[in-house]
Amino acid sequence: MLVEQRTYVLVTSASLREYLHHYETIGLPVQKPILGGFLGYFVTEFGVQNQLVHLWAYADLEDRRRRREELAANEQWQRCLAIIRPMIMTMENKVMYPTSFSPIRSLPVQTGEEHTALS
Repeated sequence: MLVEQRTYVLVTSASLREYLHHYETIGLPVQKPILGGFLGYFVTEFGVQNQLVHLWAYADLEDRRRRREELAANEQWQRCLAIIRPMIMTMENKVMYPTSFSPIRSLPVQTGEEHTALS
């Protein structure tokens, strides 16, 4: 299992509230069933301003590749990207593997919703 951390910093002229509205209403409903493994979406209060961090769990790199490819082909996701991409100044992705003592070490991951089973 792996966790992908995606960190975006919005341009200073972008509205965080507007970005989150478009993402929550257009993007996330498409991403969740395709990507599975949604662990959370976070904004910063201190430190880098206009920063967003989201976490996604995958079985392995091939699972991630296959799911991201399917997402890229989705028309609704492309519609969302056309709206939110101009708001993003920087993007950074990290792939992280859990340690032996991490409470999240395997799938399915319980996120407070139903278990997210990935295969």
